[in-house]
Amino acid sequence: MPELPEVETVVRGLRKTIKGKIIKRVTLNNTPKSTILLGKSFGEKQFGKVLRNKTIKNINRRGKNILIELSNDLTLWAHLKMTGHFFFLDKKEPIDKHDLVIFDFRNDSKNLRFNDYRRFGRLRLFKNNELWEQKGLKELGEEPLEIPVENFIKLFKNSKRMIKPALLDQSFLAGLGNIYTDETLYQCKIHPKRITSTISKKKLKELHATIQKMLKFSISKMGTSVDSFSSVNGKPGQYQKYLKAYNNEGEPCQFCNRKIKREKIGSRSAHFCPRCQRL
Repeated sequence: MPELPEVETVVRGLRKTIKGKIIKRVTLNNTPKSTILLGKSFGEKQFGKVLRNKTIKNINRRGKNILIELSNDLTLWAHLKMTGHFFFLDKKEPIDKHDLVIFDFRNDSKNLRFNDYRRFGRLRLFKNNELWEQKGLKELGEEPLEIPVENFIKLFKNSKRMIKPALLDQSFLAGLGNIYTDETLYQCKIHPKRITSTISKKKLKELHATIQKMLKFSISKMGTSVDSFSSVNGKPGQYQKYLKAYNNEGEPCQFCNRKIKREKIGSRSAHFCPRCQRL
């Protein structure tokens, strides 16, 4: 699933391509009912009808969520899930069978397509006054790139959990997933089963700095493409070239040459060095 750097890459691509445009038409292409959701306040109105003639005012990110701010106090909330993509393409490009939702704009030769071959992605439309009461947004923790180091330390010291599952919990910190959790714990030489409250303040300061540095660098490389991720222009990310732990089971550790181990922790896989990241 795309994590913070990948979603931020998409958000920046959308800002460059569709911000300020007016939606002319929305076409559903064999779209599953699960893909589209309208807030209760819209009643029986159709998704496309509500979006027609709305101006795209801005695009922001919260955790792994994309928030497209529209005129009339509306927000289109998108979650890419496993294989969701936004592509900004020339209208002459053939419609793909996985282009589930197509947005056409006034006076524009290109359109925006929500493509998702596994069909787990979601597009949800809410009025702004009900958006932040929705499950999936209201419980999100602080942003890793914004949380002050003092709050970061307090967060860990007030919790008694294994660090890997804690970092994956979006109510703990919003935006991290398997890739950047494995990589930052590896760089800081912290075992993924280490209990959060037992980590020293010095080590937590190091982890805070490492997370922020890594996320910023990954964003500069347009994220990590280890499966199907690509940006709005269809180009893959480049950060996968820098991965040292994630998906490197059996490869030598860059610090000690011991083989990277893969272990299931809290229902998710963790990649770490059993020598450098001792429990």
